[in-house]
Amino acid sequence: MKRKVSLIFNPVAGQGNPEVDLAAIESLLSPEIDLEVVTTTADCEPGALAKAAIDRGAEAIIASGGDGTLSAVAAALMNTNIPLGIISRGTANAFANALDLPTTIPEACEAILAGNTKVVDMAWCNGLPMVLLVGIGFEAETVNLADRDAKNRLGMLAYVLAGIQQLRNLKQFEVEIELEDKIISVSAAAIAIANAAPATSILAQGGSEVVFDDGMLDLTIVAPATPLIAIATAFDLLSTTLRGEASQRDDVGFLRSKKFKVTTNPPQQVVVDGEVIGSTPVEIECIPKGLTVYAPRVEEIQPLEKLEGLPNLTIEMKE
Repeated sequence: MKRKVSLIFNPVAGQGNPEVDLAAIESLLSPEIDLEVVTTTADCEPGALAKAAIDRGAEAIIASGGDGTLSAVAAALMNTNIPLGIISRGTANAFANALDLPTTIPEACEAILAGNTKVVDMAWCNGLPMVLLVGIGFEAETVNLADRDAKNRLGMLAYVLAGIQQLRNLKQFEVEIELEDKIISVSAAAIAIANAAPATSILAQGGSEVVFDDGMLDLTIVAPATPLIAIATAFDLLSTTLRGEASQRDDVGFLRSKKFKVTTNPPQQVVVDGEVIGSTPVEIECIPKGLTVYAPRVEEIQPLEKLEGLPNLTIEMKE
């Protein structure tokens, strides 16, 4: 029997043609699975639609839309073991990029039909479910400036322009970071606490790599003194991320923990998975292995060299 699967489809996400996108998805999936299509509206929140689909007996849920839609559906599936299929059609597609999932409709559908899954962490932030990251200060203000109209017209460029605009208003604030064993006080212009983050979220990349299935959260502190220094700091974070290295700048710090409590003076805006939720303080706690997602099977990389164990083996290093 075919798998009974519900597709939560957001028609206003991204810059493509939603009718064409939906037709493509249905043509790829319907021959193989029992596909129910549910469309989001202003009155139908994606998470609620996902929960209703589960109540109707859906064996898996597929979410298609922007990162807000995907995160809302993922939240409904937290700790359920019901697989989530991701078909990204948003502006940034940070969700798919952070979890190493396909970002095109054909590849995403192929991964869903193959049925391979992986289990990743989630988190709670002030009682709200989180897949990606919490941004405090600069990042939250930038997301707030990049409104829906700008994203529809400019795509990712909307975030870049909002970031440049926000640099003019860059201000440091006082931060208290409480861990299980210590309290840290510091000045910062931006704080990011990541469960998973794409390489493009450079303000979350102080420690070089955010691992999405290790049961830990990664906190990055960015504290440039001026807008000019902030540009240099951002360039350093981008460069070190691309090289897979941790930043060594004095105005970048990072640490890892299962939970954090962050208080700021004055209060700062907070964004969770791309959505502004209010202001500090925030409490964030990792939920290990909280979400199952459909993902392409990853072939193990075969070693390029293996000599150990050969009889009478000697190796002489050349000068």
